[in-house]
Amino acid sequence: MSFAAFARRFAAAAAMVLCPTVLSFSVMPTAGAVEVGPVSKLPLPRYVSLKAARVNARIGPGRDYPVTWLYLKPGLPVEVVQEYELWRRIRDSEGSEGWVYHSLLSGDRTAIAAPWLKGKATMIDVHASPAVDAPLVARLEPGVVSMVRECGSQWCEIKISDRQGYVRQQDIWGVYPDEKFD
Repeated sequence: MSFAAFARRFAAAAAMVLCPTVLSFSVMPTAGAVEVGPVSKLPLPRYVSLKAARVNARIGPGRDYPVTWLYLKPGLPVEVVQEYELWRRIRDSEGSEGWVYHSLLSGDRTAIAAPWLKGKATMIDVHASPAVDAPLVARLEPGVVSMVRECGSQWCEIKISDRQGYVRQQDIWGVYPDEKFD
């Protein structure tokens, strides 16, 4: 085979390998674009909470798939990362994933106090107002679940039992960095 024939074949093979890559970049969303679920039309990923006291997480989107995890805490925050018909693929604060039937999830926002610090001798401060020097109204052990009322300016207003106050957004799992809502 001549060098010219080899060069043509090499160029053709390289084009076949590179073209799909180039095409895949051309259809990727632009910066700032928000992916939405094909069924709910809500943002993906997004935080929700468990509605029921018993929630089965399965390895696939359907009742025929085996259960891999059983959640027993209503109000636990989870992240919806994928949708398929009436099923939602969720991720918990420890990174475990599974498929859950949509009606077992709630749009209520909850958060877990610093789950990455569980087992460590530390506490999360809850302040009377959104400032580090504001008076403390409570201190939370890592892993405590709270309702999230609103977030903005790096602080979230939370409610636990009969107490409410503000925590730094970075100290809870269940809201995105710099996320704002009320």
